[in-house]
Amino acid sequence: MAKPDAAPIEGGATSPTAEIGVACRGLTRTFGSTLALDGIDLDVAVGSIHALVGQNGAGKSTCLGIIAGRIKPTSGELFILGESHQYGSPRAAQEAGVAAVYQELTVIPELTPEANVFLPRPITRGGMLRRRAMRERYEQTCAEMGTPPAPSVPVGQLTVAQQQVVEITRAVMSDSRILLMDEPTAALALDERRALYRVLRSLRDGGTTIVLVSHNLDEVLENADVVTVFRDGRVIETRPAADWNKPELIKNMLGDSSRALLAAETTGRKLRDPRSDSAGADEAVVRLRAQGIQLPGRLADIDLEVHAGEVLGIVGLMGSGRSSLLRALGGLERDASGRVEVDGRWASCPSSPGAAQALGIALLPEDRKTQGVCLRMSAAENVALPRLSSAGRLGYVSPRRLESKAASYLKAVGVPSSKSRQPAASLSGGNQQKLLFARMSYIRPGVLLADEPTRGVDVGAKTDILEEVRRLAREDGVAVLLVSSETEEVIAYSDRILVMAGGRIVDEHDAAAVSDDQLLQGAFQTTEPPA
Repeated sequence: MAKPDAAPIEGGATSPTAEIGVACRGLTRTFGSTLALDGIDLDVAVGSIHALVGQNGAGKSTCLGIIAGRIKPTSGELFILGESHQYGSPRAAQEAGVAAVYQELTVIPELTPEANVFLPRPITRGGMLRRRAMRERYEQTCAEMGTPPAPSVPVGQLTVAQQQVVEITRAVMSDSRILLMDEPTAALALDERRALYRVLRSLRDGGTTIVLVSHNLDEVLENADVVTVFRDGRVIETRPAADWNKPELIKNMLGDSSRALLAAETTGRKLRDPRSDSAGADEAVVRLRAQGIQLPGRLADIDLEVHAGEVLGIVGLMGSGRSSLLRALGGLERDASGRVEVDGRWASCPSSPGAAQALGIALLPEDRKTQGVCLRMSAAENVALPRLSSAGRLGYVSPRRLESKAASYLKAVGVPSSKSRQPAASLSGGNQQKLLFARMSYIRPGVLLADEPTRGVDVGAKTDILEEVRRLAREDGVAVLLVSSETEEVIAYSDRILVMAGGRIVDEHDAAAVSDDQLLQGAFQTTEPPA
């Protein structure tokens, strides 16, 4: 098989003399009747950050999966550093110098962070592990990335954000020549994202080739050298990042399907100001009140209240306690203590998800794979899962009635009705996230705990989901606690914002009168960790 020519592809992604790190030639991949990739051609120059953008299901992650050896293409050719690449073999990809950080985490829950980081390439001497040397290198890499080393406990006990950092650290320490990153910053706070991109730019300057998939278009334009737009399994256009702007990216990603969204992004404004729509909101009614919520080592005496029809945003750095608070209120932390009141009814802090649901509290979890989506069930079944009886009679669930009930909720978050019968496992990561949110809309709790609801979701779907958050609050009177690493989202769609640091609430702001910098200053406050 001949080596690929180093000729420029349309838009100037490479020059005639540039060395090609990754070359895709006519790559096609089908999953049953679904055409995920449709004959794509792509060149990634050595020593560059090349970003792939597009809607969920556009083919970006499938392309990365083929390069990483996880997915075998139906047809086409792939070259790594000029050599023909063996299809469907992760080991062959690693031997060729490819490392990957996936949107779905691949850490081993039972192992410590250090063990996970060095699992592919441990430091040994005479067949024995050099634990001190591994510890020193791990801490040095974390310092270079600007992130503290994760606690030396099984990774399964860490938050999703901490697990993501472990995954990224493992890839950075692999000394690979090609680094594939699928939504690496989705669970990270603003300062952590900035630190990661500093590391990526340093790796690029040292000759590492980085292929980045991200829905954060601002980060893409700021940090990438080249940007390729995917749509419907095809490469639409490739240009140097300097030749793109955000409106053009959105237009190419969405085609003509979302002119209103494009107009909103072009002007830098939302389609409307959610806070101006007070229909259905009754701020005099306290729907949720929490007192003295504690979790050993993570939360200390948290008091808060949320009104009916209000969205209360919560921001903070990784390890601040923001996700731990939602997990405690949602019944996922058995060691949590304190009291909660929902619609005037007091109870102990729930010790199980069932106890939380009995109080009217529903949690949209940060990790959709392990805590939310049932991969073997259809999209419609996932939506109706908490209340399957509503789609049945005399103990028999009617598939037609179930699909009919779920259809409107799927449509509201941007999942096509044609996917309602498909197994959740066949959906893209973003559509799986939207599936969970459709379920929350279906059960209509009194209190919704939304932990990173737009993580891994494309620009169009983010608007759908966040508008649904506001609709649940304004029209149904739901009290929403919204945790997001995207401070812009929190400011735009919240009424009030709490800032957490060290397991405590350290600041409170009116969302209409606060900036990113003010929130970040509060998040950096130094507090003693909870006992």
